[in-house]
Amino acid sequence: MHFEILLEEESARVALENILPNIIRNEDSFGIHPYNGKKDILNKLPQRLRGYKKWIPPDYTIVVLVDRDRDDCILLKRKLEEIAREAGLSTKSSPRYDGTFQVLNRIAIEELEAWFFGDIEALAAAYPGIPPTLDTREKYRDPDAIADTWEALEHVLQQAGYPGPQQKTKVASNISRKMIPARNRSKSFQSFYTGIQACMR
Repeated sequence: MHFEILLEEESARVALENILPNIIRNEDSFGIHPYNGKKDILNKLPQRLRGYKKWIPPDYTIVVLVDRDRDDCILLKRKLEEIAREAGLSTKSSPRYDGTFQVLNRIAIEELEAWFFGDIEALAAAYPGIPPTLDTREKYRDPDAIADTWEALEHVLQQAGYPGPQQKTKVASNISRKMIPARNRSKSFQSFYTGIQACMR
């Protein structure tokens, strides 16, 4: 199985390069293609998927990952599904008659950094000084409910003795190298994780 990963920014690429090998099998492969932000990927996605439609082999899955930000999650997911359908590709939500699909659409809620808050052990291992009990504080109990996730992460880093401004790609790399997918508490991460696993069955 080969995964073509389309996402909106470089920090997500760095994170997934570390995370995916802990999800997929040794014989599987992946390629990651970052865009210049959410608007860029949404504008270019229809043409990109139509291009894939012309040559995609049966053992390829296209994974589209975008941040929810302030968007309505249901409407954003519907838009991604419509783009895939109009390109003539099946999705996990609208599979072919045999249950197989070519596109997995996933949304990080509200931003990728929520996935880092979903693995406090990884966060504390990457940045000693961050308390491993951070997730017991009310604000951080539900990673997907944290508002302005990147700013919240920067604040936590500063309180732990890591003055800003921080580089998003460096932070993503440091934390993702320590992450263990199965223990992540972010529901949107688990949706991504189980979606990738479903592709390999």
